[in-house]
This record gives sequence, C-alpha cells and structure tokens, in this order.
Amino acid sequence: MFRHELSDFDHSRPAADGAFGRERLDAALTEPDRELVLIEQDGRVVGFAAVRGLLGPCRVVSAFFVVRTARRAGIGGRAADALLRARPGPWEIPFQQVNAAAVVFWRGVAERAAPGAWHEERRPVPGRPDLPPDVWISLSQPPGTDAHHVPPRSPSRR
Repeated sequence: MFRHELSDFDHSRPAADGAFGRERLDAALTEPDRELVLIEQDGRVVGFAAVRGLLGPCRVVSAFFVVRTARRAGIGGRAADALLRARPGPWEIPFQQVNAAAVVFWRGVAERAAPGAWHEERRPVPGRPDLPPDVWISLSQPPGTDAHHVPPRSPSRR
C-alpha cells in the first residue's frame, strides 16, 4: 500500500508480478542500523515507520505510512512524535514537495519536536534525475521532550 501510494509522486509501477519493490521493508527488517516500527490503533496495525541511521549520528525517517481509514484522527502525528522522542538527537525527514499532505504533516511534526529550531532544504533524489528534489527537514529532538504532551500510546516496535 505504501509503495502504491507513493507511485503518485515517484511515477513507479509494479513489477511484472504486480508487486511493488520491497527493498526498504527488507532493509528495515534486516540491516543492523535500521528498524521498522509498527503503528497500532485499537490493537490493529494501521501503519509503519522505517528508520535508518540508528548506528550513526543522525536518524532518518526513510518511510512512514498510515492507512487511509486511520488518517485524520491524529494517530500518524502521535506515532511520529513518539518515534522522534524515542531516540533523542538529530533527525532528518525527507518527503516530496508535491505531496501536499506530507508537507503539512511533517512541518507540524517538526514544529512540535523542535519549535522554531528546524529547517528545510531541497536535495536531489539519488538515481532519479527525472524527479524534482525531495524536501528534507532537519531537527534535533532534545532528551526528555514530551513534544507538547502528545501520545496516549506510542508505536509498537517489531
């Protein structure tokens, strides 16, 4: 579902078997500096976040997805806030400028995590000169920050 939704922005298509690539998912499940965090609502998985850079100085949200039926209820924002709080320090969050919902969502997450102390820059998409540059938000999540009292529950780590 995640890759299908991104196809609106990266113009990707499924392989001959009808499936989209699983490279990010496989890496999040097998690489030592990555993790996959499941997002749950009412005991059901409704999304996930993939993080890379766990062994380095800066973590990167390499994928984030919430199913459409769970959106607009705050679950994504609470999950993103909890994700950043779980690992204080520098973070980078890339997204596509043409994805209007992502622009609003990630700017809100950044402002809650580091009010007035985050910035954006445009970076080319590696290996994809046909696409416009991605937007990258950079911020530092201080230890012990409650991100303005957000979640009543945090994402499940698997």
